[in-house]
Amino acid sequence: MTGPVVATVGTTHPLAFAGLVFAALALADDGVRPVCVVAGVSAQNAARVLDAQSVEPELIAAQFAALAAAGVGAFHVGALVTAEAVRAVAAGLAAFPGIPVVVDPVLAASGGDRIGEPAVRDALRDALFPCATLVTPNLDEASAFLGHPVDDVAGMEAAAPALLRWGSASVLLKGGHLAGDAIDVLADASSVRRYTSPRVANAMRGTGDLLATTIAAGLARGMPPASAIERARERVARAIAAGVPFAGARVAEVGLRAADNRCGSRRE
Repeated sequence: MTGPVVATVGTTHPLAFAGLVFAALALADDGVRPVCVVAGVSAQNAARVLDAQSVEPELIAAQFAALAAAGVGAFHVGALVTAEAVRAVAAGLAAFPGIPVVVDPVLAASGGDRIGEPAVRDALRDALFPCATLVTPNLDEASAFLGHPVDDVAGMEAAAPALLRWGSASVLLKGGHLAGDAIDVLADASSVRRYTSPRVANAMRGTGDLLATTIAAGLARGMPPASAIERARERVARAIAAGVPFAGARVAEVGLRAADNRCGSRRE
């Protein structure tokens, strides 16, 4: 296969609202080759997290070693269940110097249930943020890392550069839960930039994973981060507008049209 390869690292979701299966579908739908590191397994439905367990650090390390010949062009890191798993992922990323890393620092599922143990927050901040080209927290996650509420645009523009203190090259603070236009704030060492677009009225699961994986795909293609973010925001808006009901939630259709086309070809 020609073209870029993106490795997605994180935890499974049995319904693929988000998590590794969703990320792989989103990457393939975006025209890149997905490979993965399974760092955790969860049992979730539309309402709650029933259970979540981490993969042993040794197996996480072995999976990273297996990617050595894959030509990975970027990494996407999603939900992790234990601090030990976070540190194992950070150690695995160290074997791929210079490869862009997009970290979506998931602390809770969409329904509000915590996915990982409380120590995950500090491990993300101390071990994984320094590995990141870009960190993509939402408002609740930014509030948890900074220790104070971030609940308006002015707060976002102060919080995004403050989150750089833990070593990531840049931070995209997502304001999707605010009323009004959809606003995200990007901060790096030299600037703070606001992205604004009309809000799409519908809600959808998996928007954080879709945004982060699409940014990773853009970085793997050599796009500048600002351009990769613009492209990803547009993709998320289209996906929200076209979302469909499934298993008690509204979800993106990533990968489904291509699968339908392949099935249709086999029937002819």
